[in-house]
Amino acid sequence: MDTLPDVASIDIQQEIQWFMRPYLIDFLIEAHAAFQLLPETLFLAVNLLDRYCSKRVVYKRHYQLVGCAALLIAAKYGDKKDRVPMIRELKSMCCSLYDEEMFTQMEWHVLNTLEWVIGHPTIDTWMTLKLKDQNEDLQVEHMALYLSEISLYHKEFVSRKPSVMAHASITLARAILGRPYDEHSEQLEHEVQSAMIDLSQKLDRPSQVLFRKHVSPHTSRVSSIVDAFLRQQEMLSLSVPFMAALI
Repeated sequence: MDTLPDVASIDIQQEIQWFMRPYLIDFLIEAHAAFQLLPETLFLAVNLLDRYCSKRVVYKRHYQLVGCAALLIAAKYGDKKDRVPMIRELKSMCCSLYDEEMFTQMEWHVLNTLEWVIGHPTIDTWMTLKLKDQNEDLQVEHMALYLSEISLYHKEFVSRKPSVMAHASITLARAILGRPYDEHSEQLEHEVQSAMIDLSQKLDRPSQVLFRKHVSPHTSRVSSIVDAFLRQQEMLSLSVPFMAALI
């Protein structure tokens, strides 16, 4: 898939390191929530960010600026016009670290680097299709979204197909929520099994920004449900055998 980032290329970046990623994802999630953008805008923004970092050298001091440019492009591409962030608002969120001209320059640089190929079939898009096809309830939908957003923080999922991550997130969500499992109707591909097990190992100590986002009643309090689930499973020491038994 041409719009998948290349982890190997990001690995050779000299200044930005993977340990910095959670801080930037936290910032993007907070900005995304502040502007009340659509779920797919967040996933597209992270995809644009990673694709750019796969192709260009990024200095540490510009990492947040690239993230802002990616969010701005994603919002303009598919969100409601009245919710697209203003550059002055992004500047304020960055504590005026960058002037307004730098945002414009970086936006154009990202677009030119990606040859103006913006569209990408995000995890959210695939989840919407699969959830509708399976007629899943709202709690499963909320849980799957939370799990898929957890995946944004981790290197292991950057280059995985969004269709695979969507399937893995929904299947893991159903398992955590104790939904009936039909082994005859749910024969999982190896890629999905692998992604689901890897994702199950990333559920402890989630970002507090993400945890708070998904702890409210309108998101079915799914972050609290996962926390309780992990305690019942004696944290992650039993989560892998639990998943293996389901598969």
